[in-house]
Amino acid sequence: MEELRFSDVDREVLRTLSPPGRLWLIAVAFLFLGVVYGYLIVWPYQILTGMGSAGYRPPVMWGAYLVNFVFWVGIAHSGTLISAILFLFRAEWRTSISRSAEAMTIFAVFIASLFPIIHLGRPWVFYWIIPYPNQRTLWPDFQSPLIFDFLAVSTYMTASFLFWYTGLVPDLATVRENAGGIRKKIYGLLSLGWSGSHGQWRHYGMSYLLLAGLCTPLVISVHSVVSWDFALAIIPGYHSTIFPPYFVAGAIHSGLAMVLTLLVPLRKILHFENIITVETLEKIAKTSILMALIVAYAYVVEPFIAWYGGNIFERQTFLFRATGYYSPLFWIMCFCNAVAPLFFFLRRIRRNPVWLFIIAILINIGMWLERFVIIVGSMARDYIPYSWGNYWPNWVDWSITFGSFCLFFFLFLLFVKFLPSISMFDVKAEVKPPNRPEESSHAA
Repeated sequence: MEELRFSDVDREVLRTLSPPGRLWLIAVAFLFLGVVYGYLIVWPYQILTGMGSAGYRPPVMWGAYLVNFVFWVGIAHSGTLISAILFLFRAEWRTSISRSAEAMTIFAVFIASLFPIIHLGRPWVFYWIIPYPNQRTLWPDFQSPLIFDFLAVSTYMTASFLFWYTGLVPDLATVRENAGGIRKKIYGLLSLGWSGSHGQWRHYGMSYLLLAGLCTPLVISVHSVVSWDFALAIIPGYHSTIFPPYFVAGAIHSGLAMVLTLLVPLRKILHFENIITVETLEKIAKTSILMALIVAYAYVVEPFIAWYGGNIFERQTFLFRATGYYSPLFWIMCFCNAVAPLFFFLRRIRRNPVWLFIIAILINIGMWLERFVIIVGSMARDYIPYSWGNYWPNWVDWSITFGSFCLFFFLFLLFVKFLPSISMFDVKAEVKPPNRPEESSHAA
């Protein structure tokens, strides 16, 4: 990156905003069809036929939709982690990946927020989960996890969007200066009259710093709140004090994996090798090792607490996870989340984009399975053996899940084509300023 000049950074990023090619159009069309299938065909079918068409019946009333909700909230974590926390710590390697990671956060939170509505069965009464005084002699139950979810997710989405858009403003002005016609007017409107004056930069720096400080505790709080959805319940396998740090670590782990899943192809397709360097990807891999070790520690401590606590139902739950109906998923989960990332200890693997992409996909699969094992496995084996029953997602669950992934990548492709996917002014801060004399000549 040191070899780049200011003009190189602008040229490389602005090049990606040129009219799309055939491959991009085909990919967008395919993903759009997936969105239409999942959200405009299958979801209305479920509304008309009822939640039973998705396989929801006692004892498992929280299935794939809650799994997807927790999964996407987890994905949303690392975007703000990379941008906000690493900004506060002045970690330079965040500069080339922060913009895409922030966009990933917003798209993932938006998709996550759809699943509680889908799970309601009657989406037209979604506002019942909003805590507001009403005339039905009902008052919001502030001990309900649904209230927690609404407050946490809406706050996180708002703060993340403001943080992302604030960082975009200087780059939108750069795009405006290099565009023409209607595009110039649109980017001019979006850049909010940015001129790059000293006063604007001063206010911008202070705003960005304050938003980073606000978003940092939200990273911790949101997934802690999601974990309380389970910890407040008395179902064996849910009622655990380890859940908040366990869920936060797992969320960061899955988010880092999704960052690699997005950026490795993006770097190759858009020819960003000089900006998103191998050293940057290597640092993400090293952070994944730390998260994998924390998650592995939680996998060991959780059954230990059940054994040490002496509760027969807790012991039964964890024995069922390791040896019961869902045990293949449990062991695949352990391999993908705790073992596969340890290959990053090998330098040649963590510096190889192909291996980075493969292991990131494995972590994504493992983190989805982790949510499935926790949510479904515990409900399938409650206190009363008479009520036990197994659940497996049917075609309705898989279709809407497929639609959510299509929606995520569809939004990301639109973002890459219409907005700067690399923070130009952040990257410029890491390259040599123009007209600065060389140190050697200065010394001479």
